Amino acid sequence: MPLSVAAGLVAVLQGCASPASTLTAGATRADLQRALGTPTGAYALPAGERLEFASGPYGRTTWMADVDTSGKLVQLRQVLDERHLQAVQARLAGMPRDELLRTLGRPGEVRGGGWQGGQVWSWRYETHWCLWFQVSIGDDGRARDGAFLPDPLCDHDDDRSGAAS
Repeated sequence: MPLSVAAGLVAVLQGCASPASTLTAGATRADLQRALGTPTGAYALPAGERLEFASGPYGRTTWMADVDTSGKLVQLRQVLDERHLQAVQARLAGMPRDELLRTLGRPGEVRGGGWQGGQVWSWRYETHWCLWFQVSIGDDGRARDGAFLPDPLCDHDDDRSGAAS
């Protein structure tokens, strides 16, 4: 392989790398903010704090950075993936809303729970199936259940002929 092609391939792969991939244990809060921006949430932990870096209502990533009491990074993980969401779903019933926020970060969408009351929280995540993860939160502030459902952003009119039926 010619050297110029190899150098170009390395540059492309580096461009695809997440800013979080440059962070390692011991990084400072300033390092986190340079790489991920301003935290979108902060949650108290027994030995420090969890900082949330959500990519927004239509974003499909949320990075959670656990920092110790001195502000040094202990653990960094992207929590909006199928593995994390399935683990949350398995232990969801009765989970307090604060624990859900500390686990997945703020939802991309919140709406009323309809006839059941409460709210429905939704998170988008990277998937080939155009799904999102939804959790029903009761009026008591606890999760009732959660499911992977079709993301309404993928809805489209399949009848493009324009013919009236």
